[in-house]
Amino acid sequence: MTLWISAVALPGGVALWMFLGFVAATLVITYFSAKKSLGSSAYFAAGRRITGWQNGLAVAGDYMSAASFLGIAGMIAMNGYDGFMYSVGFLVAYLTVLLIVAEPLRNAGKYTMADILAYRLSPRPVRAMASLSTLIISVFYMIAQMVGAGTLVRQLIPGVSYDVAVVGVGVLMVVYVVFGGMLATTWVQIIKAVLLMSGSIFLSILVMSKFDFSIGKFFESLTTIVSTNADGQEITRNFLTPGLLFKKPWDQVSLGLALVFGTAGLPHILIRFYTVPDAKVARSSVVWAMALIGLFYIMTTFFGFGAASLLGPDHIATHGGTNMAAPELARVLGGEIFFAFISAVAFATILAVEAGLTISASTSFAHDFFSNVLFHGKEHRVGKEIAVARITALVVGALAIVIAILLGPKVNVAFLVGLAFAVAASANLPVIVLSIFWKRFNTTGAVAGLGAGLLSSILLILVSPDFMAQPLFPLKNPAIASIPIGFLAAWIGTLLGPPEPAADDRFAELQVRGNTGLGAEKAIEH
Repeated sequence: MTLWISAVALPGGVALWMFLGFVAATLVITYFSAKKSLGSSAYFAAGRRITGWQNGLAVAGDYMSAASFLGIAGMIAMNGYDGFMYSVGFLVAYLTVLLIVAEPLRNAGKYTMADILAYRLSPRPVRAMASLSTLIISVFYMIAQMVGAGTLVRQLIPGVSYDVAVVGVGVLMVVYVVFGGMLATTWVQIIKAVLLMSGSIFLSILVMSKFDFSIGKFFESLTTIVSTNADGQEITRNFLTPGLLFKKPWDQVSLGLALVFGTAGLPHILIRFYTVPDAKVARSSVVWAMALIGLFYIMTTFFGFGAASLLGPDHIATHGGTNMAAPELARVLGGEIFFAFISAVAFATILAVEAGLTISASTSFAHDFFSNVLFHGKEHRVGKEIAVARITALVVGALAIVIAILLGPKVNVAFLVGLAFAVAASANLPVIVLSIFWKRFNTTGAVAGLGAGLLSSILLILVSPDFMAQPLFPLKNPAIASIPIGFLAAWIGTLLGPPEPAADDRFAELQVRGNTGLGAEKAIEH
């Protein structure tokens, strides 16, 4: 009994009970969702019965990841203006989703991104490549969340190691997906979005109260940030000046391209538009999501720069590192209870995004590769999609856990997510855009664009300054080179490939269906 009371009295004990409360609530949701997740449409798309505001909250919950809350806050706190470029890129990115992707994707597809490609192209090769791309991007993104989880829990709960924390989060996210499907994932994301916005607003208010709610005083404090350099000498830096992280202007340009165009190619974001009844609701949900996401990324200014001004880079470096800047700021300004709440919110953030990524990867493998590549969409195999998706969720979750443990807690989660965005922008976006807007586009072009975008972005990442002492590619993010390669390969592949009269004929049909919703998948009626 004494041990139990002592555990609760510790700061980590408070955080632990908040963690457990969130986990318990979401497991109850998963239990009831499992009863409704019967049939492919219910399991993969929540029966297409999610409303606009609900999907907007869920999209925001899926998008505002550990990279946003932990990684970006740390990037800004340690690198000032350059770190803030992540916030700007993530925010502007939703314009491409709203203007280009959301409506035609919802009207022409069924469960995955590959549906819109297979609508007018040869389905087997494009589904195989799209499934591979989805799995790689999802694992990249999942690793970032796992690293954030391990770092967070290790700091909060005494005696819990980084490896144990990573495994625990991985097991939980697999449970959500395996048993509750998209419905459980959606409600986990909605709850997480509400908690994250509440915590962020309160933390921003606490920061501004230290500067008498004066924006002028706040930004003035950032012009003389004192920290210790590698030689142990104190230096004073202006955190409003570019160049503290990205020494070359092209680094910022490349990162911006990855973030702005990558969102429209992220599989776990795209599948959210299949959960709503029609394209009108899909557009409505994007507007809801943009409002919430916009407000959140504005607030990263306050708690990212606030951590730099009120704590200082040296304090952050010795209290958990960059990924713990926001929780540590909450501890200093709001005490241990608020620290525990913010940490629990970050934990909820990680679980929600992991669940979205896992169901995206498992849906793509089951629907695209298993049913349509291996078995040509035969009915007796389609009925087994859910079982295959559940097995895939287990495999993908295990892979992400192993890689996150191998990488360790020191890698910044916002950096990892930036790389996932680059891969999505280079491989998925070119073929989605060309499939929707170019009549001549064919299967050869789609396979070439997916393959070249995927391969070039990954290779350029591996030969970049973050992975090689003598880099062959000079920029930290490959998007400025790999996105044009993806588009160019898709264009050349189309010109070199044989004509496809069927693809040309279905282009007009895709335009009508994409813009009007005629023949689109309908919601399940109860």
